[in-house]
Amino acid sequence: MKKAAILGERQAGLIDAPDPKAVKDWAVVKVETAPMCTEYKGWLGGWKAENLGHEAAGVVVDVAQEGSVKVGDRVVVMPQYPCGVCELCVAGEYIHCENTPNFETYSGQKEGRATMAQYLLKPMRLLPKIPDDLTIDQASLACCSLGPSYSAMDRMNVKPFDTVLITGLGPVGQGSVVNATFRGARVIAVDLVEARRDRAKQLGAAEALDAADEQILQKIRDLTDGRGVNYSLDCSGSPKAHRLCIDATRRKGIVMFVGECGEDTAIRISQDMIRKGLTLMGNWHYNLSGFPNVMKVVRESPAAKSLVSSVLPMSEIQKAMETCASDDTGKVLLHPWE
Repeated sequence: MKKAAILGERQAGLIDAPDPKAVKDWAVVKVETAPMCTEYKGWLGGWKAENLGHEAAGVVVDVAQEGSVKVGDRVVVMPQYPCGVCELCVAGEYIHCENTPNFETYSGQKEGRATMAQYLLKPMRLLPKIPDDLTIDQASLACCSLGPSYSAMDRMNVKPFDTVLITGLGPVGQGSVVNATFRGARVIAVDLVEARRDRAKQLGAAEALDAADEQILQKIRDLTDGRGVNYSLDCSGSPKAHRLCIDATRRKGIVMFVGECGEDTAIRISQDMIRKGLTLMGNWHYNLSGFPNVMKVVRESPAAKSLVSSVLPMSEIQKAMETCASDDTGKVLLHPWE
């Protein structure tokens, strides 16, 4: 099979690899769509890698035993390789599993982990079936495009008439706008990049503010009768954005962190949490039981289809990386067989 790889600084291409084989309760999926996420950061840094991606959708082509899927099923490929038997996995919170098995030891092979590849190997329990009325491209939005923010909105119980602040308007932030507006909430979106702010407005944000504006906190308060927003969701991973979310959220509100961050954020326990009564939460992915509702957002949100800005053949992986690294982009989808 062919799969994408980072070959050097700002260099990507395709390499050959053996096809994975079904084993035990793991099935082989022919990847029809591989959404791109933050792989471009490794491309920019020249971090050589041959197992790229964690999102995919496609068709089951090989199984070793009977299970929840069969050959011919169209499926979305959920991320990670959890154990499937611990308390978290059984409850559907597999993303937080602490007992991840060794891929090569369990499967007896090295290939099958990459999603930017023509085939992959995955536990059958992590292959929810795509509804008949949706295309594979549409269903592929169920992972990082809509998944993290769907769960965040659900946990915050966002409702009509609520106001939600969303900071960071890359593909995950754009998906957050879609999820919030689908629930009827008013969205105030924030980013440094004008093109991203424009995309947020097109997706349904009521306001799109410049993160560099020194008066941004006051502007958010002015837009919320001086009280602040009900909920905040950071998708940027920036400590400065974290503080804006905390400061712009009204008393007894909730601040949710979705964007990965390797830096420390200053949190004032008394002022932020005790006296203001804020709840600070983090969210990675959604409970597996939420998949049908994520498909409902894909199906019924008028804006969901606009999350995809480019669909490219995997043979143009260099161009795809360049596109993801640009400021003016939504979700980029790869087609591995083109």
